[in-house]
Amino acid sequence: MRKIIVCLLAVIVVLTGCSVKTGDGFKYKYGVFLGAEPEDMDAVSQYEIIVIDAQYFSRKEIAELKSEGHTVFSYINVGSLEEFRPYYDDYSEYTLSVYENWEDEMWVDVSAPEWQDLIIDDLAADLKDKGVDGLFVDNVDVYYHYQTEEVYEALSYILKSFKDMGFYVSINGGDTFVTECIDRGEPVKSMFDAVNQETVFSKIIWEEEDTFSVQDDAENEYFLDYLERVHKEGIDVYLLEYTTDKELTKEIEEYCAENGYFFYISKTLNLEAA
Repeated sequence: MRKIIVCLLAVIVVLTGCSVKTGDGFKYKYGVFLGAEPEDMDAVSQYEIIVIDAQYFSRKEIAELKSEGHTVFSYINVGSLEEFRPYYDDYSEYTLSVYENWEDEMWVDVSAPEWQDLIIDDLAADLKDKGVDGLFVDNVDVYYHYQTEEVYEALSYILKSFKDMGFYVSINGGDTFVTECIDRGEPVKSMFDAVNQETVFSKIIWEEEDTFSVQDDAENEYFLDYLERVHKEGIDVYLLEYTTDKELTKEIEEYCAENGYFFYISKTLNLEAA
């Protein structure tokens, strides 16, 4: 898992999000809690839009969140296969290579019809039935590692299918694919509504658990240019950052306020509720 609404003030405690008073009385506009379980929901009650892994929530639990005024997005992994998923053994034959820094995860052949059926007809359909509002689509970055026409077409088909199902679609990462879409002159809004880019300003130190730093200048500049280009296409922009640095947090919130971007900052890589 890799693994966001214009902010004027960020909160710096355990998790930092967009600290604004929303129309429904929530304290924060957006929070990403992929490591959260149903029993953790009291900890995220002040966030209007919440991103969870709704595969582990029931339809009733999603309905309760929505009845409280939350907009619910769910994580969905389209480009890799994790060992802990209950369907791992059934689809492991479609894996391609190990996902760096995530030893229990493998890149997957998204062009395989069987994989597409799982993602669209089973996983996404189940999330739709549960009442999920949007999808936080992870590992479109498979196109970075396997830049073939088959992979490009497969991802385009999957994303368009999500849109046709009525989801708000946010791509987490996937800059190589998104850039290719724009370069080709594709009607990108037919595939996705937003991009969420991790570590634009912050940097993950993979050798040490939950240790972060400031992003390298070249990497930061690349993503700033990329996000500006995406935003000009009418696509919403979200930043997902990892830091406890107050000065860096202030820089992120000022940048988002100036550009009309959204952001969420976490103290932990696992995006746990607290």
